[in-house]
Amino acid sequence: MGTWHTRGLRGSLLEELVNYTNSKYREKNLALIQKVPTPITPVQFDKDSRHITLAYFDKKSTVDYIGVVQGIPVCFDAKECASDSFPLQNLHEHQVQFMEAFEKQKGISFLLIYFSHRQDCYYLRFSEMMAFWERMKKGGLKHFKYEELDPGYFVTGQGGVTLHYLTCLRKDLEEREGKAGGKYAG
Repeated sequence: MGTWHTRGLRGSLLEELVNYTNSKYREKNLALIQKVPTPITPVQFDKDSRHITLAYFDKKSTVDYIGVVQGIPVCFDAKECASDSFPLQNLHEHQVQFMEAFEKQKGISFLLIYFSHRQDCYYLRFSEMMAFWERMKKGGLKHFKYEELDPGYFVTGQGGVTLHYLTCLRKDLEEREGKAGGKYAG
C-alpha cells in the first residue's frame, strides 16, 4: 500500500480541466462522467486545520473516471507527462486489466495523456494503448514517444470546453464501427 501526503496531490491541471469539461458535458446533456474516488485510510491529521496530512491507499484504484456518453459506457484514466516519452510504468497492470474487462462488456476505455511541456492532450485509444503495452511485455520499449502518436487524436478545445475529448471518442467509435463492419460491436 502506498502513502499519500496531501501536499503532493492537491489536484493537477489535467484533473481540473477534465472535471471542468465533464461538468460542461453534463450541463449540455452530452455525457455523465464522474471522478472515481480513491479509497484512503487517514493516519495523521493537522490539529489546527483538521486536514488529513498522511493516509494509506486502502486498495488499488481502477481508473480515474467512469460514466456514460449518449448511452455508451466509458472509462478512462488521466495521466500527465512532462517529456516526449510516456513511461508505461505510469499505467498499472490492474488498470489495464480493468479497462480490458470494461471493453469486453462493450464499454469504451481510453487514456487522456497531457504532455504538460507542450500543453497538448492526447486521447490514447484502448487498442493503441494495448499495442504499446504488449510491445513492453514482449521485451520492447517501456515507454512510447510523442512522435509515435496519431496526430488525429490530439484533443482540442471547442464550444467553451477546453478538452473536448468527445470529438476523439466519436472518431474512435467510427473507426471501431468500420472495423466491425457496421454498428459498434465492442
